[in-house]
Amino acid sequence: MARTTRFTESLARNLDGARTCACDLTSEAAVAATFDGIRAELGEVEALVYNAESSVWGDVETITAADFESTWRDNALGTLSVAKQVVPAMKGNAKGSIILIGATASRRGVARTAAFAPAKAAQRCLAESMARSLWQAGIHVAMVIIDGMVDLERTRRAMADKPDSFYVKPADVAATVYWLSQQPSSAWAFEIEARPFGEDW
Repeated sequence: MARTTRFTESLARNLDGARTCACDLTSEAAVAATFDGIRAELGEVEALVYNAESSVWGDVETITAADFESTWRDNALGTLSVAKQVVPAMKGNAKGSIILIGATASRRGVARTAAFAPAKAAQRCLAESMARSLWQAGIHVAMVIIDGMVDLERTRRAMADKPDSFYVKPADVAATVYWLSQQPSSAWAFEIEARPFGEDW
């Protein structure tokens, strides 16, 4: 799912059985309609990975109220909207995984994250609340905190001088998410961090 399928369609062509859906995750009505379509075509969702975010960078003097609200909508409200679409069936089946991709910003506010940090912190607090209420129903809610720069074409262009070890590899994050979704319930993790070995932390 993404706002448009321009990029996701190219990914889907490389994955057997993959489908793409266009959806504005900040609209509860759009989310509901999209999940109705998913259920009609594929059945109930057994595992949900929420990796949507918007990141407006600026300090308290430069961001606008609209920046603050839109960042919160993408990160926190979108999480709530999609979770509400999958939780009922997961509870009925007494199993399921909801895995959220978070950020180090959820734990601290630095000058340029006046919009981003509060939005990711809200998402993290929502995830913890969900975990406390849903784990007992057999639904594994977990977060992967990304600490580092994700290896994308745009980040490579912006930081062309950085070595390969500087970047978080998307495929490796995906493997971590899959591992989380397969954890036995006697040893579930709520939050793990993913950072490249070269990251200074």
